[in-house]
Amino acid sequence: MDKDKPGLGMRGRGAASNAPSRFLEWTREAEPNDDIPPEGRVPTALFDDRAKTVISWNQSPDIPFDRSVNPAKGCELGCIYCYARPLHAYLGLSPGLDFETRIFVKRDAAAVLRGELSRPGYRPGVLALGAATDPYQPFERELGITRQILEVLAEFKHPVSVTTKGALVERDIDLLAPLAAQGLAQVNISLPTLDPELARRLEPRATAPHRRVETLRRLAEAGIPTAVLVAPIIPALTDHEIEHILDTAAAAGVSQAAYVLLRLPREVRDLFVEWLEQHYPDRANHVMSLVRQAREGRDYDARFGSRMSGAGNYADLIRQRFQLACRRHGLNERALDLRTDLFHRPAPPSPQLALF
Repeated sequence: MDKDKPGLGMRGRGAASNAPSRFLEWTREAEPNDDIPPEGRVPTALFDDRAKTVISWNQSPDIPFDRSVNPAKGCELGCIYCYARPLHAYLGLSPGLDFETRIFVKRDAAAVLRGELSRPGYRPGVLALGAATDPYQPFERELGITRQILEVLAEFKHPVSVTTKGALVERDIDLLAPLAAQGLAQVNISLPTLDPELARRLEPRATAPHRRVETLRRLAEAGIPTAVLVAPIIPALTDHEIEHILDTAAAAGVSQAAYVLLRLPREVRDLFVEWLEQHYPDRANHVMSLVRQAREGRDYDARFGSRMSGAGNYADLIRQRFQLACRRHGLNERALDLRTDLFHRPAPPSPQLALF
């Protein structure tokens, strides 16, 4: 291990460094182990994020939703490949360790969401909960922001698609099951590997893979439509697990499956390469070589249509393997269309307010 690099060997964290935001007018060179506690741990700090809106809109043609809500900026799970890491740079912070240790939580998200859904011009559509950062991070046990959001969505009968790596979603089965019975909810569990040691390094604070499989089973048994997201598929590291993951998820009762080939936008590229060289130095070059083969010679291709699945022979092979495994288990045979026709705005709490 190179002790001259601050952050290497950080217990419970994904990133090994904390490069400054690209938007700062100044930079600071870190000394060895600068700002790193002697025990090798960086504590998580929560900050309030008071936003006027919580619904994020997008027009991306390769994303199956046009709106999303994330209860926080930053994610303590520490997934080294997370494509949302560069967003922390807009806060003047690092997409590295800052992203997973300095979390901006939206404590009033449910109240703000209620106001947005109550606007006369709002038209319902499937809302993705947890599209950028996980809605069931450790702070959710205490703060309950995600649960409050689900309570608002249930009140409005608004469709929701939840994406998480956290077993804590089981706590909210009492909300999700009734929504699902009305065709208003589904849950997607991200499961890029079943290897516990690889998962510990890749997603240091996420729920263990075997426990996520159990979560899929419990959700399915509760009548909640479930999907497994094999995301990301990492060349020469997790790509051999595609069939095994789909076999396991199908046995747990999932009906849908999707995948995303490893994406390395902006700062994520350097963070991931640094991680590879730390944890898997013997195959780092091979991994990046296959990434470039699937990205037309580049480390990343941001174009719509290819950014999620790649292009070329290697990407085609991944696509064919995934589709064959899905067909073998009858996955994706029927599209899951959540309902929007049940949406309604609850009456104001006071009769007098209805006059305005």
